[in-house]
Amino acid sequence: MDRSQTTVEAPRLGEPYLLTPGPLTTSYAVKEAMLRDWGSWDGDFRAMTADMRKRLVDLLGEGSEDFDCVPMQGSGTFAVEAMLSSFIPRDGKALVLANGAYGKRAIETLEYLGRDNVVLDKGDYLPPRGKEVAQILADDPAITHVIAIHCETSSGILNPIEEVAEATSAAGRKLLVDSMSAFGAIELAPSQIRYEAMVSSANKCIEGVPGFGFILARNSELEAARGNCASISLDAHAQWVHMNKTGQWRFTPPTHVVAAFLEALRAHADEGGVAARGARYARNRDVLVAGMRELGFETLLADRWLSQIIVTFFCPADPNFVFDRFYGLMKDKGFIIYPGKLTVVDSFRVGCIGQMDENVMRQVVAAASQSLVEMGVKSAEPPQAALDERAKLAA
Repeated sequence: MDRSQTTVEAPRLGEPYLLTPGPLTTSYAVKEAMLRDWGSWDGDFRAMTADMRKRLVDLLGEGSEDFDCVPMQGSGTFAVEAMLSSFIPRDGKALVLANGAYGKRAIETLEYLGRDNVVLDKGDYLPPRGKEVAQILADDPAITHVIAIHCETSSGILNPIEEVAEATSAAGRKLLVDSMSAFGAIELAPSQIRYEAMVSSANKCIEGVPGFGFILARNSELEAARGNCASISLDAHAQWVHMNKTGQWRFTPPTHVVAAFLEALRAHADEGGVAARGARYARNRDVLVAGMRELGFETLLADRWLSQIIVTFFCPADPNFVFDRFYGLMKDKGFIIYPGKLTVVDSFRVGCIGQMDENVMRQVVAAASQSLVEMGVKSAEPPQAALDERAKLAA
């Protein structure tokens, strides 16, 4: 099979492509897997859970033998909170590396949990760098954990996890990674990157549907997590112990979502695994960015920080451009895009993940071009103030 020519399916008639960081467009096979009911205590479903957990650990690659998988009901945020509350002891202190909405959500979560924390806030444009992390850890020996976002989808930035991991490990601290929108398409091998735990979700790069997240953590961390979490439903240690003892989830599992996810995992393997999935998404991004720039749009980020997950574009300066109308016109043409989530300038986002290839992205660019014509927008160039702000913050 030629991995560079992987076939993807078009959505059903009348169903738009979801150009978002998840939920995303899924295959027919994933949808059809949800047509059967499963008993949550039944041996068949317990076997499905065991198979899923093993497959997820295997996706980590070299060094995964020290890890186990703990699925957690709910959205990705549930899994993030479970990780933070279970692995950071109540007398611990976290350094949060923030450069967007999800770093800020981690801060908010820690405040709810009553965990001490400090923040390195890089704004919307820039990644945290290893030297910065090393300096903060050297200055504050009370910090026990570092929290990093692998891909910050509010901007689309791919953060340099390798640098962060090196600095954290060298200082003898522990790294927790929110890889919600990156895992499955971007390598995170424990043999290359030292971290204690990471989280992701069923409805991201593995192309399942929403309903649960999962924690991949070192067995030593799971064993040490007993008694840390103040929530009965988000206790990763309790969920892990129960699953290993009984094969069952502690509380009602999302049975249909698990069945769909197993189908998505099989498709992920057939495509060629993490490398092939990431390569398809990268081609999607490259075609999208080149085409949108030809129309006059400009990306928020410099090319070196663009992820293959989602791309943020500045809104045009032309007074005829109104995002809500642009959104509606794009939806009419079969593409649901994402509003911006920046604090400084107006923007919108286009996802590159899901059942899409570069041919679909060419259609996205064509739809954007036609929508601009229908709006009477003569130029998609952003306001000079937005470019100036980007240049100032990037200096």
